[in-house]
Amino acid sequence: MASIDDFKSNLIGGGARANQYRVIMSTPPAIATGLDINRASFLVKATSLPGQTISEIEVQFRGRQLYLAGDRTFETWTTTIINDTDFMVRNAMERWMNGINDLDENTGLANVADYTAQLTVEQLDRDDNILKSYVLKNCWPTAVTPIELSYDTVSDIETFDVTWRYTSFTPSAV
Repeated sequence: MASIDDFKSNLIGGGARANQYRVIMSTPPAIATGLDINRASFLVKATSLPGQTISEIEVQFRGRQLYLAGDRTFETWTTTIINDTDFMVRNAMERWMNGINDLDENTGLANVADYTAQLTVEQLDRDDNILKSYVLKNCWPTAVTPIELSYDTVSDIETFDVTWRYTSFTPSAV
């Protein structure tokens, strides 16, 4: 039977901590967003390491189903942003989305390379060393959630979510 000491000896580094991470946002050079990449990194309150799925293909054979590996798909990725009083990140996301599809003219950039950028999420240890990183390729914001306003929330700082779509990612150590 396993003991607590066996468990501790197999939990390398004491386990990865969910609050030790960094998000590095870049923006497309074709859109002037005004995003301060260093400040934005501090304002990402929550996110996740990206997910992926390999679909299955069902093949019928003599009354039975045979399942084969299909295509890989990448899930959307969400970041929760702390809003500061200059709305720097929110304004940047709105400018980015406006470059993709203008609010007034319903026009925008058609070349994918002009409206996408790379984003990086890094899992850190307690000394800020990178344990694992994911570089998300060809990212663009698909949604910026509303910021709820209310007299009832006297001690809350505003946050909002940005949902991202990307074509693929490159994980470290794979």
